[in-house]
Amino acid sequence: MGARMLLARQEVSQPQPPSLTLEAIAEQAQTASAMLSRIRGDLYDPERVKQPPVFSGVKVAELCGIDKAAFNRRLARKDLPEGRAINAARREFTLVEARKWVAAYSRGHVRAPDEKAVTIAIGLFKGGVGKTTTAMTLAQGLSLKFGYRALVVDLDPQGSLSSLCGFQPNADIGEEQTAYALFEGSQQSLRYAVTPTYWDGIDCVPASPSLFGAEFHLPARQTKHRAEGFRFWEVLDRGLDDLRSEYDVIILDTPPALSYVTLNAFLAADGLLLPIPPKGLDFASAAQFWTLFSDIAGELSGQSPVPKTYRWINVLLSMVDLTDPVAPTVTKWIGATYRDKVLPVEIPKTNVANVAGVQFGTPYDISKYAGKAATFGRARDAYDRVVDLIEKQVRACWPSASV
Repeated sequence: MGARMLLARQEVSQPQPPSLTLEAIAEQAQTASAMLSRIRGDLYDPERVKQPPVFSGVKVAELCGIDKAAFNRRLARKDLPEGRAINAARREFTLVEARKWVAAYSRGHVRAPDEKAVTIAIGLFKGGVGKTTTAMTLAQGLSLKFGYRALVVDLDPQGSLSSLCGFQPNADIGEEQTAYALFEGSQQSLRYAVTPTYWDGIDCVPASPSLFGAEFHLPARQTKHRAEGFRFWEVLDRGLDDLRSEYDVIILDTPPALSYVTLNAFLAADGLLLPIPPKGLDFASAAQFWTLFSDIAGELSGQSPVPKTYRWINVLLSMVDLTDPVAPTVTKWIGATYRDKVLPVEIPKTNVANVAGVQFGTPYDISKYAGKAATFGRARDAYDRVVDLIEKQVRACWPSASV
């Protein structure tokens, strides 16, 4: 009995953890932000300007769909960039030079002047599924392999896509540089926020935490202007209208939640791409996505003059862990559920993505991989296949492509 009473007194006398005030949370936020800025400063050059990859002559020939002999013959004509000679047998080409070669061989379709950009929304109501990497690699691949001009729109206040584009959401991006003013109502077109990136052929509308404010402004505007026919879910679609003649593709990266901004993105898109890792929780989250989105979007679309339709809806198996014993089973579930919507390619979970992610990049940013060539090839080939499949669907949206 005495021992139990002594133990009880000791338990009672244990010091209680201090309460965490909002001020303490603010201090933690500042510490985390400072650490992120320091890490970025170490990884980027002193001006924090992200650099595009360089390409060997062999890679440029591959991008153009020609063999080495044809490449050398064209190089001798001196009507395309000659790159930089590394030695007698090897040349190195910048991204701008590589894209000029790709344009000369016209692997992509030249969109007619009266045809509009194809808008693709990428998302799922869950984080950590690879949607931001998918958005960036899709833009990079379409611009590099097919010469398309891409606009990427970061709609996630966390700004991960902006980071991949070389920006620091907290330090470099002000409220006026995001889609905030469009959603708030002081701007009618998103043109004001379009910013060039380090990657030739890709422009970006970046994001910052201030974009959270859109979730308050959109419903407030709906309440205030309902009688005037205002529809909050059409704000982004209309804001992109005067940009659609200047780009071939517009790629929207959405927040991992069913929000007013997410609905704007999905209802502005011509096609949807949903990355789903073959894991039980991600499969369940995707099922919830379809239920919630179909209920809400169906109701909103019914209030619009023209019902919403999509040219395609794709499911992408992402972050596939070949060592996960559950993955094959969930892959079968996904295939049985989504059938022809599932793209016939899997994005493997590899160290390539991890290495690129640490550098705030993607596998397309890597000029030379320090690890196993086979590992890099497997990851890069998978992204290339996704780009090829999406490009066929993009091309099908333009009437002139079938002529």
